[in-house]
Amino acid sequence: MKSISRDDLKQMNETEHEDFVLINVLPRDAFNREHIRTSISVPVEEPSFLEQVEAVTGSKDRKIVVYCANFECDASPKAAKKLEDAGFTEVYDYEGGTEDWFSRKRAA
Repeated sequence: MKSISRDDLKQMNETEHEDFVLINVLPRDAFNREHIRTSISVPVEEPSFLEQVEAVTGSKDRKIVVYCANFECDASPKAAKKLEDAGFTEVYDYEGGTEDWFSRKRAA
């Protein structure tokens, strides 16, 4: 499983030419409370998780970054593994999640 750092994700988010989908894999209520601005909500626990991701990405070769709450949260590693096992080829896990993203942003 490939990981991505906050700085790498920030750079990807700020580059208009970077083609990727950022997915918050937590339940929708957690997404509604706080999420990274460019992300979409596809909860990993939904039975149609893989179908929803494929519908959004349009291709199993498109770059996907998944994230959850923080380094201790296991939802994004679980989502990344599900996607890789289903044949998605460019899957990255932003392990720090919303906690890392917003704590550093607030400190800046």
